[in-house]
Amino acid sequence: MLSIIIPVYNEKGNILELTSRIKSALKNNEYEIVFVDDSTDETPKIIESLALKYNNIRLKHRKGKKGLSSAVIDGFKLARGDVLSVMDGDLQHPPEMLESMLFQMKKDTDIVICSRFVLGGKEEGLNIFRKFASFIARLIGKIFLKPLRKISDPTAGFFMLKRKVIKNRDLRAIGWKILIEILVMGDYKRVVELPYSFKRRKHEKSKFTISVQGQYLKQIVSLFIRSKKYNIK
Repeated sequence: MLSIIIPVYNEKGNILELTSRIKSALKNNEYEIVFVDDSTDETPKIIESLALKYNNIRLKHRKGKKGLSSAVIDGFKLARGDVLSVMDGDLQHPPEMLESMLFQMKKDTDIVICSRFVLGGKEEGLNIFRKFASFIARLIGKIFLKPLRKISDPTAGFFMLKRKVIKNRDLRAIGWKILIEILVMGDYKRVVELPYSFKRRKHEKSKFTISVQGQYLKQIVSLFIRSKKYNIK
């Protein structure tokens, strides 16, 4: 079964369309949606109403706690599936990609990453400042962390993996880029990147701040130290 982990923070304008599009995309597959919600608006009420209607939609509402990486790790713990997917709740990650990702998982693939930078991928949803900040973040990661160097989009937020990749692994809830934790600390052999178009946000506000960049640098340092400790090459 596929478990889709969706960390959300104040995304009340996106939840209904998101779940509807996931349902349409995966109509021939067994799956569950696990929302890990840190919202301060009406978002959890909307998810609760969906959970009452559909038995494959679940909600963990966290009070007084924030952070995308910690939300994803909590979602991994709650998930029932042997295949795990992570995507944002703001519709910038098209749910229609999920079936193609799942198809790749059936071909002896350990991790599937939706990439903006392989042939056919696009980065529509970021302004010039965000694109530059994203480029610098990827560059820093690849300089200090060797497992990221073969990946075109190691800071992607839309990916899928087999549960065994993270079993008993030292994942830490630092910053917002949980994929780089998995790429450095995970147990895997084959990674496939699929092109996709990172969409513009329709509703609600971006959560990007300067402090997020600071958390990323802290995460890079932590992973660099751990990669030396575990002799990761």
